[in-house]
Amino acid sequence: MIKTAIIAGTILGFAHGAIAAPYVNVESNSSFSGNDYTGGLIESHVGYEGEGEGTSWYIQAGPALVLTDGADSEVELSGKVGGSVAVSESTELYGETSFITGKTNGYGLKTGVTYRF
Repeated sequence: MIKTAIIAGTILGFAHGAIAAPYVNVESNSSFSGNDYTGGLIESHVGYEGEGEGTSWYIQAGPALVLTDGADSEVELSGKVGGSVAVSESTELYGETSFITGKTNGYGLKTGVTYRF
């Protein structure tokens, strides 16, 4: 959780002079193994996003309904921090760090490159 706060602070620091706005994001994810449904996750986040010259960023968090097949549902806390930086007119680097609480806290990291033709 401390790493998430540090990353969020860093991203917000790059947002000097940026246009920023709050938002609500509701997202549903389902998991399958072959044809077998194994579970799902419904996240209801409140977030804040902004952009500057060649950059964009966001931070969001809220309750997450964890739906495990054959078990009782649980409500946990989840969140995401991410952003992107243009490295040319057609190429952009992006990244996202996520977390979810639970018996064992979970963390995720996503990075990538987008090239537009």
